Amino acid sequence: MRKLVTIYGGSGFIGRYVARRMAAEGWRVRVACRRPNEALFVRAYGVVGQVEPVPCNVRDEGSVRAAMASAEAVVNCVGILAESGRNTFAAVQAEAPGRIARAAAGSGVQTLVQISAIGADARSDSLYARSKAEGERAVTAAFPRAVILRPSVVFGPEDRFFNRFAAMPGPILPLVGADTLFQPVYVDDVAQAAAMGALGTAAPGVYELGGPDVETFRALMGTMLAVIQRRKAVAEIPMPLARLMALGFDTLQTVTLGLFQNGVLTRDQVRNLARDNVVSPGARGFADLGIEPLAMEAVLPEYLWRYRPSGQFAAIKDSAKNLKDF
Repeated sequence: MRKLVTIYGGSGFIGRYVARRMAAEGWRVRVACRRPNEALFVRAYGVVGQVEPVPCNVRDEGSVRAAMASAEAVVNCVGILAESGRNTFAAVQAEAPGRIARAAAGSGVQTLVQISAIGADARSDSLYARSKAEGERAVTAAFPRAVILRPSVVFGPEDRFFNRFAAMPGPILPLVGADTLFQPVYVDDVAQAAAMGALGTAAPGVYELGGPDVETFRALMGTMLAVIQRRKAVAEIPMPLARLMALGFDTLQTVTLGLFQNGVLTRDQVRNLARDNVVSPGARGFADLGIEPLAMEAVLPEYLWRYRPSGQFAAIKDSAKNLKDF
């Protein structure tokens, strides 16, 4: 019988790529997610019956254990960028990883991979960064041989980074923390590292994952604008003003009892945007895993073309400019 891996958050941005890689390795894949009816696309990653979405709430002990039954490997890809209702940073990124790790340790799971983030710091003033660190600590306490991956900002066809800014209308591109450094990493490179951890070919411990390019936020947006062939003025929002704006959006979410979901800018995001998001000197990373990460220039045109003025016909239109009138 094929081995079984449970991927929590397996229908999400990173999780779906991990699921595809594990299916390619011949494993049965159980995609644990909140809405399996919206994750039916993962079935196409393998042969009939190889990849199946199942319902799971990572805040519930019984739900976590049920999704893990008979699994030999576990990957936790669950994470949030902003709090909403009961899905708080503490519940999803601090408590849930520990719950999954304890269940794995008690269920005979052989390997466990936790997707964290660069910047995880128990002493940070950011709730996001602090919850990531607390999640890591809970995982290593319950499952000491776990593999913990800390990617920088992740890009790929379904990302909420380049896609978000490429879709912004208007002649101005407002940025918070324009001079903050990032080391964007391709989603499938992260998935490859996670698959190695699940397969047991990566040594236990923490790995910080960053791509080959280290750029400021402003430079990244310049690269993106060049790819989508648009001219926009990049305007930096001063940190004091950004904090005031974020306070307003957070307050609006609170007073409307969640009817307005702050997907624009939160105070916690402002704190994170004030810090560089790059691999630490001396940290283990892709080189230790034998992975050569892809550069942005090799990937961005493959999915950002739809934001060009002529969309999929941009290349044809550019070629036509070279034609001579007869």
